[in-house]
Amino acid sequence: MLPKVIIHNSVSLDGSLTDFKPNMELHYQIAGKYTPAVHLIGSNTVKVGAELYGEGVPPEEAKDFEKPKRDESLPYWVIPDTKGALEGLLHTSRRFEFCKDVVVLVSEQTPKKYIEHLKERNYSYHVLGKKHVDLEKALELLSAKYGAKKVLADTGRVLGNLLLNQGLASEVSLLIHPIIVGNKSYNIFSNVGEDVSLKLDNAEILGKGYVWLVYTVSK
Repeated sequence: MLPKVIIHNSVSLDGSLTDFKPNMELHYQIAGKYTPAVHLIGSNTVKVGAELYGEGVPPEEAKDFEKPKRDESLPYWVIPDTKGALEGLLHTSRRFEFCKDVVVLVSEQTPKKYIEHLKERNYSYHVLGKKHVDLEKALELLSAKYGAKKVLADTGRVLGNLLLNQGLASEVSLLIHPIIVGNKSYNIFSNVGEDVSLKLDNAEILGKGYVWLVYTVSK
């Protein structure tokens, strides 16, 4: 059985994911309300975040080669990365104190060098798909192996749009920020291929001008 998949994003009033400063405290406050077993995050989202890490990406240390021992109630961060884009960057995610550990999803065409990189650092990884990760199989695995009943896709446009296009998303959660980005807009849903019908379940005004909208995806 597939888990419930919630797409959660912070966007501008005109639907942009970039070119504004998101309220990350409020963003993660909402994310925590879902208590997901898994955060599904795109590799590009992680890469951008890691490269903004303080004054740059910190070097790996001995502890980065070991699985962290953290509260079992914390979520896994599950990252599809078929091209090995996060080689040398994954430790920035593993160090995050509210992450149980990182799990990587790869394909049959993922470079062997990257697989060795994951093995050396004791990352759990799963081969799902020939060229790209088969997202439906990935969700089945997360349910069966990791006991995931809820998966929060806290990610950018690419992965979120794939989940919508493949009919795998159950809910859309948007934290609307009081800003219009305009012609620089990187629209959250611009790669969705067909109309997606939604039912509004919740609308809340939060803080100074923020609005939290929750929609159920009509199957």
